[in-house]
Amino acid sequence: MKFTLSWLKDHLETDASLGEITDALTALGLEVEGVHDPAKDLAAFTVGYVVEAKKHPNADKLSLCIVDTGTEKVQVVCGAPNARTGMKGVFAPAGTYIPGTGLDLKKGVIRGEESNGMLCSEREMGLSDEHQGIIELPEDAPVGAPFAKIMGLDDPVIEIGITPNRGDCLGVRGIARDLAAAGIGTLKDFATAEPVPPAFESPIQWRREFPKGQDDACPMVVGRYFRNLTNGPSPAWMQHRLLAIGLRPISALVDITNYVTFDLGRPLHVFDAAKLEGGTLTMRFAKTGETILALDGKEYELEEGMTCIADARGVHGIAGVMGGEVTGCTAETTEMFLEVALFDPIRTAATGRRLGIESDARYRFERTVDPESALWGAEVAAHLVLDICGGEASDLSIAGEMPDTAREVTLRADRVKTLGGVDLPVKAQRQILEALGFATKESKGAIVATTPSWRPDITIEPCLVEEVLRVKGFDAIPAVPLERESDLPEQILTLGQRRESFARRVLAGRGLLEAVTWSFMAEDQAALFGGVPAQLHLENPISADLAVMRPSILANLVAAAARNTDRGYPDLGLFEVGPAWRDDTPEGEDIVAAGLRAGNSGPRHWAAASRAVDAFDAKADALAVLAACGAPVDNLQVTRDAPDWYHPGRSGTLRLGPNVLARFGEIHPRVLRAMGMKGPAAGFEIFLHHIPQPRAKGGKTRALLRPSPFQPVGRDFAFVVDAEVPAEALIRAARGADKTLISEVSLFDVYEGEGVAEGKKSVAVAITLQPREKTLTDEEIERVSAAVIAAVEKQTGGVLRA
Repeated sequence: MKFTLSWLKDHLETDASLGEITDALTALGLEVEGVHDPAKDLAAFTVGYVVEAKKHPNADKLSLCIVDTGTEKVQVVCGAPNARTGMKGVFAPAGTYIPGTGLDLKKGVIRGEESNGMLCSEREMGLSDEHQGIIELPEDAPVGAPFAKIMGLDDPVIEIGITPNRGDCLGVRGIARDLAAAGIGTLKDFATAEPVPPAFESPIQWRREFPKGQDDACPMVVGRYFRNLTNGPSPAWMQHRLLAIGLRPISALVDITNYVTFDLGRPLHVFDAAKLEGGTLTMRFAKTGETILALDGKEYELEEGMTCIADARGVHGIAGVMGGEVTGCTAETTEMFLEVALFDPIRTAATGRRLGIESDARYRFERTVDPESALWGAEVAAHLVLDICGGEASDLSIAGEMPDTAREVTLRADRVKTLGGVDLPVKAQRQILEALGFATKESKGAIVATTPSWRPDITIEPCLVEEVLRVKGFDAIPAVPLERESDLPEQILTLGQRRESFARRVLAGRGLLEAVTWSFMAEDQAALFGGVPAQLHLENPISADLAVMRPSILANLVAAAARNTDRGYPDLGLFEVGPAWRDDTPEGEDIVAAGLRAGNSGPRHWAAASRAVDAFDAKADALAVLAACGAPVDNLQVTRDAPDWYHPGRSGTLRLGPNVLARFGEIHPRVLRAMGMKGPAAGFEIFLHHIPQPRAKGGKTRALLRPSPFQPVGRDFAFVVDAEVPAEALIRAARGADKTLISEVSLFDVYEGEGVAEGKKSVAVAITLQPREKTLTDEEIERVSAAVIAAVEKQTGGVLRA
């Protein structure tokens, strides 16, 4: 919303400075987005007097002008046909930036004659498109005076941001009202003027034709017919204000509608009455296929249900959005029909969005306008039209009824303090509300406020509290420290949330890059990862390849890796922590930490050959995350029942009893081919919420660290077991042989071949014994070794290899 300082003072009696006004606006919630002083941009342009103008000796259409600038006389080569001796124009010296052309003026020689500046046209000044001649200033304009001051262009332009609920401040009047309530001056009386006496009965009448129960599309519309008009240029003062806020003056009738829109927040529309057919204008819903050539020169096809304005011939206006070009007013217009209507904000916004039209009218109607303005807007417009264009006005043509928007909202005396922190007497609260236009009364110690017609956003008690606070000033709210309930703040994040952070940190530390992908995916890709039930199909997907909720994050990571491979980055690691869905119930949503390694495990190096990623890389990533999240990784079982998007012989599942904590393995080649992925890939999925909660302990402190002062002892064992026996079962058996002394069991070799019977394999493990009370004797070491051999033989059938 833009307006000038002088425009504001038409409604506000104030001696406040520009800075005080802008500070007050921001404090009121009308945030100042910018202040532009055009006088600074036009400071170099002054009033120049043409002492002499004669024909250029070397050009038929150029003149040589001697211009008195007030400080010196300079020669200017001018091509304007109206340049003549004795006139006063706008002079720009060499070096001046010309806003209309975007160029810096330079001293030069034109057709052999020196030119030391320019006499400017309106287009060169950026004031309008007029460039047929230079600007002619009044004869009494002082030579050398600033042009901006002479033409009234030294008025600062203020631009503020309006929140969607403050449609009342989309007019200068509403802004002035807020400032007056805050003590920045006094609001001037709103001169709606006496009703214009009708000179004749309107030959055009309004009619509303809406289906039953949908009259709210246009609750009320007011019209007035004018005849014997002269639609010339609007007055200079009006043109200057419109130009200052970025609007191009067109004609008196059109400029009046724009002026009232910004002055009072009341959009208007004018029809050339001679171009309307029949004696009726109808508010109705558009029919499928109807079109309109709008004022922006574009043709729009309307959809059924869009509110429109039509006569017997067709549609001439998109209600609340834009009028039609066919019935628009021109310089030849002598008869005009005025429209002052109320439109449903939601329908107006929907129509504008569907058609892609942005207009000042739509911007206001979709934020609501004062319903009472339907009547006083017709009177304000009529006075302006008659004063500027002459002619006669008819009586009012009215269809519909004025909506009753007044409501009573009660404000308890202490609510400003309890909700806002400011202790304000009831009398002061009432004064603020009344200054904003509320009618107030006291009832049982509370304030009963009746909302003004222009504030439909005030509906409940906290709304009134906010109004009082913003006018009083949010700076008046005292700074009160929060009381501490404990020396240390309580933990806010849950264990599950912290585990998500742990997973991210660990995977990033292991060299994987975090990805953030859609929670949706293509249905054919979802089918490769188990598919989804019908309930997880989107009814209105944003794209055909984002049609279902993802059953696995791995699918999106494989797609991302394929895109990187196609672009020359085949070796990479990606991970994502987020949701995946099995069904549409809360229990069907899993929080998963998924990762994918593709290509080789590292770059080529002279010291060692690179290798392709495999299931063990993915398993190591999964175990690292589980360990960081507090899972008992030493107690996990590895099973071979991974889903079918993993390679059946190179994948596994990490379980804790019946609970699946993670899955890992190489991605099935069939899946990689279907998704356009080249090269090997291994991935994992960790179900963070399946990790058991830690057992409650007697206290919150960590257990005491008890490092052993004694040397650990290492022993290697090689067992021959059946080829089907997993190494994990052997390791578990060895670890359980003596839980006190055995601190670590690790696999370091698996052998099948010569020296080992067919159907058997040799599994070698390293066992570390860590004494804590004394150094171990040979007998104690042998005893533990025998226990290990016995445990392995009992649980796996393995025998010590000879």
